[in-house]
Amino acid sequence: MISITDKTLKDLEFSTILQTISDRCNTEIGRQKALEILPFKDQNTLQDSLLQTSEYLSSFSNNNAIPNHGFDNLNNDLKFLAIEDSFLEVASFKKIATLSETVNVLLLYFKKFHEYYPKLNERATQVEYTKFIIQKIDEIVDKFGEIKNNASPDLINIRRDMSVVRGRVNQSFGQAMSQYISLGYLDEIKESFVENRRVLAVLAMYRRKVKGSILGSSKTGSIAYIEPEATLHYSRELSNLEYEEREEITKILKQLSNDIRPYLELLKQYQEILSDIDVIAAKAKYARKINAILPTITTEKQLYFRDAFHPILFLNNLEKNEKTYPQTIELSTQSRIIVISGPNAGGKTISLKTVGLLQLMLQCGILIPVHERSTSFLFDRIITDIGDNQSIENHLSTYSYRLKNMNYFLKKCNAKTLFLIDEFGTGSDPELGGALAEIFLEEFYHREAFGIITTHYSNLKILVNELPFASNANMLFDEKSLEPMYKLILGQAGSSFTFEVAQKNGIPFGLINRAKKKIEGGKVRFDKTIATLQKERSKLEKTSLNLKEEETKAREEGKKMESINVKIQEKLERYQELYDANQRLIYMGQKLDDISEKYFNNKDKKILIGEFLKIVEIENSKRKKATVKEKVAQEIIKKKVIEEVTVRVEEIRITKKEKKIKAQKQETEKPKVILKIGDKVRMFDGKAVGTIDKIEKNKAVVNYGVFTSKISLEVLEYVKTK
Repeated sequence: MISITDKTLKDLEFSTILQTISDRCNTEIGRQKALEILPFKDQNTLQDSLLQTSEYLSSFSNNNAIPNHGFDNLNNDLKFLAIEDSFLEVASFKKIATLSETVNVLLLYFKKFHEYYPKLNERATQVEYTKFIIQKIDEIVDKFGEIKNNASPDLINIRRDMSVVRGRVNQSFGQAMSQYISLGYLDEIKESFVENRRVLAVLAMYRRKVKGSILGSSKTGSIAYIEPEATLHYSRELSNLEYEEREEITKILKQLSNDIRPYLELLKQYQEILSDIDVIAAKAKYARKINAILPTITTEKQLYFRDAFHPILFLNNLEKNEKTYPQTIELSTQSRIIVISGPNAGGKTISLKTVGLLQLMLQCGILIPVHERSTSFLFDRIITDIGDNQSIENHLSTYSYRLKNMNYFLKKCNAKTLFLIDEFGTGSDPELGGALAEIFLEEFYHREAFGIITTHYSNLKILVNELPFASNANMLFDEKSLEPMYKLILGQAGSSFTFEVAQKNGIPFGLINRAKKKIEGGKVRFDKTIATLQKERSKLEKTSLNLKEEETKAREEGKKMESINVKIQEKLERYQELYDANQRLIYMGQKLDDISEKYFNNKDKKILIGEFLKIVEIENSKRKKATVKEKVAQEIIKKKVIEEVTVRVEEIRITKKEKKIKAQKQETEKPKVILKIGDKVRMFDGKAVGTIDKIEKNKAVVNYGVFTSKISLEVLEYVKTK
């Protein structure tokens, strides 16, 4: 059961990853879910989550794009629907129909392409496919979100009557307006609307001459708004019909709510699956942005991140158009703890955070930016001590806070723990703090915990060299410019380059020499030796890179030359064929010329035809010989293939025979198990397994469930229970 503290999440800046994923979600619920992602407690659920994201990621590069999964948040609507005798408005039903339709499309899609998306299809099959919800809402609500006229028989009649009355209202109003226009009682605007009712714009001086109901006046008082008397009767009738329509619509919506209410839980499941897919899609979009993949997850205790990128740094550098350097790091039972040393600003902390953050992301079901041959196993606990840990609230110094944190580490560290400590042992007297740090490191080592530590303490570097299952590491530096190369090198401690970096930053040489005299000569020599080794390592690294580049270029040139040689050979063969064909044509031409000359001299047609026939027969005999040669060559090839296959089959047969003899020999060499009543057994040459009910002398009564059989003990073998 995995345990991750809030401090670890904060130290590794995990919230930044979640915010980036949340921003890529399409739905409100999906965005909230993305911010609440935590490590999975069950390994099978974690594997499913990683595979689902990996499948969605693959949809970006194949021709089977996954359909839309967006939806409107229905939480409030569903809460209201859960109340007995309540009813939803038309807009809510429109959202429910869209939700149901979206889920149905996805369910059918994943079913159709289950070979491409097996895990997504497995998640989709957990919810029910139904058209009832869509059909019921479609009977009542049209595509514009309005109640259909035929939603009920009464509504048809009411709306038909309303249409008739509206016609009469408009007709009577038109007649009145024409009458008062001719009398000159109306203003230039002629008509207007007051309280959603059509009125005449009557000049104030004539308001008493117009029969009707005054509903208002203009701001200046120059116009009176009057509804004509002829229209009033129809307006009242229309108001009554509108009231009846509202009542009927309420009745229809109540009935529709009652029909949909039994599907309340299903609708919640629909929201759940769509929001889950929204988070999966967001994780896949994020994975595509950072070039993330699903590494191999193994049960063996081995973490191998090859060409691993820190995702936050990678995206930040991408925006700035700057290069991000990948790191390769490995933790295993043979190298459980890695201590990284070297100067500041060399990338030690980034390397440490990269491993921690990627492992945390992986255990939260998020794909990580590593090489496809990377592997990892799952930790029960990830604990960190990174950055300035001064606690103002608790009045603790940095060192006191770190000691309190170390105490927590000692309580929780075990063989399934990954611990990450930055600047191990700092904050106190170097001699005393270093000694205490050494004891802590020994304790973590003996508990078989896995971890990465960054430090400047020489005693820790020496201790790690003495521990068989721990390794030193350093961040590579350029030997001339002393600029960091941001490359982690395992197997060797790093120098802090204290005096070299000071000299590079303009500190006077005299002051640096005085500082050197202040400390022990042995320590200077030790640090100088490490620095020299690191410089040599840097040279070797550069030489190795140059050799690799040269080798790659040589291979490419070799391939090019080989390709050119093949092309030249092909051209030569074609030229030879062309030359032979031309020679043949020249020979034929000379022959024809000789024959025509003879015919010109003797005019004998028989000789002419005889010469022609002779030439034709010679050419045909050549063709026959070529055909025979081809057939013979094909027969030889066929014979060779048959011989090779026969030899291979014989080799396989002999190998199988040897394996069988070896297996039989191993079987006979196995110690004979003394059989007793209740043992599961089977015959040597049989598959059926039975139980011994009784043993009489050298025979046993074996019960096979359906029948029993008496069999000699010599031909029975013991079967282990699974």
